[in-house]
Parts: sequence; structure tokens; C-alpha cells
Amino acid sequence: MRYRFKNSFDKSIKSLPLKQKEKIKKACVEIIDVLEGRKELRKGLRFKRLCEDIYEISEGMKLRIIFSWKRDSITFILAGSHDKIKKFLKENV
Repeated sequence: MRYRFKNSFDKSIKSLPLKQKEKIKKACVEIIDVLEGRKELRKGLRFKRLCEDIYEISEGMKLRIIFSWKRDSITFILAGSHDKIKKFLKENV
């Protein structure tokens, strides 16, 4: 499987505090392990399909990550709050 991080993802985490950046990085690594079949989804990490090929992972209510999953390709699109993700989806999907 191929993995890519869009510029929008990099920009979305750039201004976040270090602790949140670390949580995002950990969640991305965990979801990659789950999708590769190396691990099961742990309790506390939510994985949800939003539409066609757009998915969301979240830990708690404040931190969310959206990505596109097409066959053998995962593209991380954006990380942020519920409102930030909702606005992005409304404008782009």
C-alpha cells in the first residue's frame, strides 16, 4: 500500500501544539497498521467512513484526521477539530 500526505495535511498540523502533533502522528501510524492487517483497531480510536472513499479517524472529540482510501493508496488530507473537518468536507466533497 502507498501512503501520501497532502500539503493541506501538513499545513493543518503546522500550527498545532507539539502534544497534538504527536497524537496525530501516532493515530496515522496506528491506522496504517490496522489497514495493513498488523494490528486491530484499539479502543479509543474511532474509524469511520464519511463518504465514498473519504474516511475519518479520531481520538476523542477534539482531534480528527480525514484521509482518502482507494484500493492500494491512502492519502492523508487534513487534521483538526470537528468544525474544521466539517467545513472542509462541506466545501470539497
